[in-house]
Amino acid sequence: EQGVALAILRGVLDFSRDPWPKVSDNAKSLVRHMLEADPKSRYTAQQVLQHPWLQNAKKAPNAALGDAVRARLKQFSAMNKLKKKALRIIAEHLSGEEIEGLRDMFQMMDTDNSGAITFEELKAGLQKIGSQLAESEVRLLMDAADVDGNGTLDYGEFVAASIHLQRMDNEEHLQKAFAHFDRNGSGYIDMDELRDALGDDLGPNDTDVIQDIMHEVDTDKDGQISYEEFASMMRT
Repeated sequence: EQGVALAILRGVLDFSRDPWPKVSDNAKSLVRHMLEADPKSRYTAQQVLQHPWLQNAKKAPNAALGDAVRARLKQFSAMNKLKKKALRIIAEHLSGEEIEGLRDMFQMMDTDNSGAITFEELKAGLQKIGSQLAESEVRLLMDAADVDGNGTLDYGEFVAASIHLQRMDNEEHLQKAFAHFDRNGSGYIDMDELRDALGDDLGPNDTDVIQDIMHEVDTDKDGQISYEEFASMMRT
């Protein structure tokens, strides 16, 4: 299953850990090209579609890659509003080169050019890139990424979910996101800053939501979120 094709992954993937030992060399070759850190060398969506592993998808062995992706999607669906907001902020600050592959993928799936991906478009798009995800798993992806609950994925939601799938470990991106919340530049995010930054995302039970976030993220219980605590949350 190639749910990971939704993300432009950075860093080194350990092919010695499950489920990779069961995956064909051809499939690993495709993943390596998608993981390429240099945007100029990284596969475009078109090159991914033309790769032999996808061209011979019917003959390709179906090792289960879905479990790890499925777990990340469930985590994304359940994560706190601070992290989801931070992912959107990071998505907005990514350079054109960093998100070129994601943009191509989004445009390929958005067949009616509406600026949003419906469930049917997502399902068809995943099938087009050779995904073996079951319909229930596609629904899980849709529900997890659809932050505003309107039944479609806009570009920001698509990129934010992709960033989460690849695990965020870019220090510059994390610092920019932290600065968005740390509005007075103190080096900490307090409850008032959290409330102001999240705004309408909080809903009617804003106090409870803020307290839940603080309880989860403020590990030293000093009533504020340090950069280290914020970065730890984002990397989880």
